[in-house]
Amino acid sequence: MPTISACGTSINYTAAGQGPGLVFVAGTGVPAQMNFGHLVGAFTDHHTVVLPDYAGSGETTDAGTPLTVELLAGQIAAAADAAVEGPVDLVGFSLGAVVAATVAATRPELVRRLVLIAGWPDPDDARHKLAIDLWQRLERTDHDLFNRFLQLSCFSPAFLTTIGEQGVGQLVAGAPPITPGMRQHMELDLRADIRELLPKITAPTLVVGLTRDQVIPVERTRLLHESIPGSRYAEIDSGHLVVFERAEELVGILQGFVLDDGVHDEAA
Repeated sequence: MPTISACGTSINYTAAGQGPGLVFVAGTGVPAQMNFGHLVGAFTDHHTVVLPDYAGSGETTDAGTPLTVELLAGQIAAAADAAVEGPVDLVGFSLGAVVAATVAATRPELVRRLVLIAGWPDPDDARHKLAIDLWQRLERTDHDLFNRFLQLSCFSPAFLTTIGEQGVGQLVAGAPPITPGMRQHMELDLRADIRELLPKITAPTLVVGLTRDQVIPVERTRLLHESIPGSRYAEIDSGHLVVFERAEELVGILQGFVLDDGVHDEAA
């Protein structure tokens, strides 16, 4: 796996395919490969797909300081610069959407198109604080209980019912282990505030909300969209982990946006 030294860390990433860069930024606590690896093949005919890990996930090393959105954005930008010639299309999911938006606002020359899935603009929401605090308390109390609660809250009721007891059991068994990095990410989830950066985003942007999301309610993602001038908006009838629950629909939306040659003129 290639690495690049930047922001006081050794940043791991993978790259596959050919063409302009398409960079995926993962959510809280998981490596990019675990979040997006199953989607890579849908894009490699037209893009070089880059999966970077920011501090707290994968093999990317700890920066030795408290995590900030700006630090993680710098790591993603460094990996993109190392992996492909810019500008790149940038796709962020959940905490990764917050990080990707920060990259687009602070490195506008690097980002050609931006997709933000299930992101949020600020932490000043009572439900958001309650949810992350509950995650932290459950994780400290009982790891198995925490994992089970994550499956319940990250997938829609319809999806869990459809896959049945065996499928739910596989989700629980396959959940990623808790790491110090995941704990750092949950702390950052409570602090991440990009309200002042959002009006600075100039890249054509698509914001994707999830109508059954119990982690980042769709109203919060709509607010993210409303804060980015000229952004487009789409919704998927899915729980939070749309990358697994409605992967085919998500891929179709992403392909339609990043392969649309007229997106610049339409968004201008």
